[in-house]
Amino acid sequence: MYGKSPARAALFLLGVQLTVFWPLAAVEIYTPRVLEAVNGTDVRLKCTFSSFAPVGDALTVTWNFRPQDGGPEQFVFYYHLDPFKPMSGRFKDRVVWDGNPERYDASILLWKLQFDDNGTYTCQVKNPPDVDGLIGEIRLSVVHTVRFSEIHFLALAIGSACALMVIIVIAVVLFQHFRKKQWAERAHKVVEIKSKEEESLNQEKKASVYLEDTD
Repeated sequence: MYGKSPARAALFLLGVQLTVFWPLAAVEIYTPRVLEAVNGTDVRLKCTFSSFAPVGDALTVTWNFRPQDGGPEQFVFYYHLDPFKPMSGRFKDRVVWDGNPERYDASILLWKLQFDDNGTYTCQVKNPPDVDGLIGEIRLSVVHTVRFSEIHFLALAIGSACALMVIIVIAVVLFQHFRKKQWAERAHKVVEIKSKEEESLNQEKKASVYLEDTD
């Protein structure tokens, strides 16, 4: 009886630890928070997550929408083993599953954006026993044209610099090519001139020899 006491004590402590720490494990949601897209285009609402528990068949993903101008929350999408699209409402035939639970991805695609799609999209992931945690949010703004952001400016600057470098390299190569061609033409002309001079001298020598022989 006394020999089993340490083992029972260890099991008791393990149970206490699991009871204390398990509720603290929660699903962490990661979203871009703010997103801007052009009217009439398609957009990917990205939602990834991390979980203390391994992903299993009990995983569920729920997407909802809160309009910017107010009103009740609307159902967008649901996933549990298979995707479940909305059968009615504004998102009917406009939303598809684009996630991969094995890669901790719960993203969706929203087609043919409209201006009344402005609002907040929420992504909730439950992976039992991890069922707690904050809900991910994406504030979508549908606009006529995407604003010129600093990232776009940086990309344009880098692209322009690369294009300028390519132009400079091409110009240098062409300059060297034409310069070599000019040198080759000059050298060829020099050879021709020397050949003509040597031929002229030879003719003069022949004429002199002929005159001497005649005398």
